[in-house]
Amino acid sequence: MDDLELVRDLYGRPQPGPHAEAKVWRRVVARRRRRRLSWLAIPAVAAALALVFAMNQPSAPGRSILLAAATSAASGSGGTYWHVKKLHDGDRVTELWVTRQGEAWTAEQGRVTRITGRSPFSMAGRDLTFGQIQSLPSEAGVLRERVAAMLPAGSEGLLADALSGLLWTKPSAPGVRAAAYRALADLPEVRYLGARTDARGRAGEAFSFELPSGAQRTLIIDPITSQVLSSADSGQGGRSEIVLGAGWTDRGPDLP
Repeated sequence: MDDLELVRDLYGRPQPGPHAEAKVWRRVVARRRRRRLSWLAIPAVAAALALVFAMNQPSAPGRSILLAAATSAASGSGGTYWHVKKLHDGDRVTELWVTRQGEAWTAEQGRVTRITGRSPFSMAGRDLTFGQIQSLPSEAGVLRERVAAMLPAGSEGLLADALSGLLWTKPSAPGVRAAAYRALADLPEVRYLGARTDARGRAGEAFSFELPSGAQRTLIIDPITSQVLSSADSGQGGRSEIVLGAGWTDRGPDLP
């Protein structure tokens, strides 16, 4: 058994970052040329390996999943209409179409109605225009500060919810969606629950955070496509939404 294999057997096999293992191994080889590695030196080499590997690892599995979703989100597609289709509480289907000029239509159970007089988007109860959403920053730390400043006083507990809304309920630019995923990855209140399937049997990864009401909101996301699959709140009367589609399209509403 060679020296590196002995270290691995003693301390496990963490996954290295790019070129990390090769760098450490070159140092071990150079030391062996001067003298054979002694048993007393093995803990030191193992510590060096663990340090290099840890510096190249996310702090938790959930964080790495959110960062992978951010990478997917950064490459978005365009279209004429922002379209979201959802199934609410298992029995009510709604759709929303919005153009880049701010025209908007909603449909419930197939009946299309034009939205007038207010924005179809909101954050923590405050209306957001299409232009305000499009002007949000695409750097995670700056986005987090901007969103926090947009929340009403005393509603700090809504930060995770507000950031997650940029992932699927609003026509965020690809860079903003990516930044929102990265910002969520850094929030300590966002908990990773593991692999889950939504009510339609679609596989994803589940994350939860607490709302000011005390209810837990759980999102299931597909990190490969960066799409949110579902949202559900715990407790009696908690709402659930299955995302049947969210993104840009050239197909608009069927107007009468």
